[in-house]
Amino acid sequence: MSTPAALAGRTALVTGSSRGIGRAVAVALAAAGARVAVHGRSAPGAEATVAALPDPALHAGTFLADLARPGAADRLVAEVTAALPGIDVVVAVAGADVLTGAPAQWPFSRKLEELLAVDVVATATLARGLGAWMRDHHGGAIVTIGWDQAEVGMEGDSGELFALSKGAVMAFTRSLARSLAPRVRVNCVAPGWIRTAWGEGASEAWQRRAVRESVLGRWGTPEDVAAAVAWLASDDAAFVTGQVVPVNGGFRRA
Repeated sequence: MSTPAALAGRTALVTGSSRGIGRAVAVALAAAGARVAVHGRSAPGAEATVAALPDPALHAGTFLADLARPGAADRLVAEVTAALPGIDVVVAVAGADVLTGAPAQWPFSRKLEELLAVDVVATATLARGLGAWMRDHHGGAIVTIGWDQAEVGMEGDSGELFALSKGAVMAFTRSLARSLAPRVRVNCVAPGWIRTAWGEGASEAWQRRAVRESVLGRWGTPEDVAAAVAWLASDDAAFVTGQVVPVNGGFRRA
């Protein structure tokens, strides 16, 4: 975990921060002293995140964009760089939810299209665009979000979908770290079984599996992920770049 006030005086953009892991990351960065720019698809979710920040003065702005739409990520880069005097931290949390609601009933091909558009293309576009801007100005840190089982595999449609999308993000992160070094550090957090919206409504079989596959014997929380992100964004991780950091309670096949 980053030390108190580790990010004081810095400005962070957290994509997908209108709910879940993204909201927890925004709150954690603000708790570490950063001014946080919130991004989401809907105003109500973004407003709820702003209200959750520990100090209203730590709200750096709100940006609304549906990253599944063509060109949305490029427009977001332009809006952010025009509106904010500087960006020190970018956390690319935004990802397509294909496990709950109506998207859960989509065919594999449509789910894959959505995941590739949001999790892969938008993440790469934002990280490259904002990363180049940061490199040419003050430097900083970028954190992406992967998936711990992308490297070992998981059976079923969901395993295949997230291996494709999050595996790409993890590989991209390692390469971007080389492209932006030494002024911008780029790392990835790879969550395991985290109790987000899907986890809260998962079947008893999945509940047991999540606990069984953690050495620590419990679900992870969005706050567990956020703590790792805050550390990677801070100078406490100044000699860490190009890494994928699992946050999974010690994943094990059981």
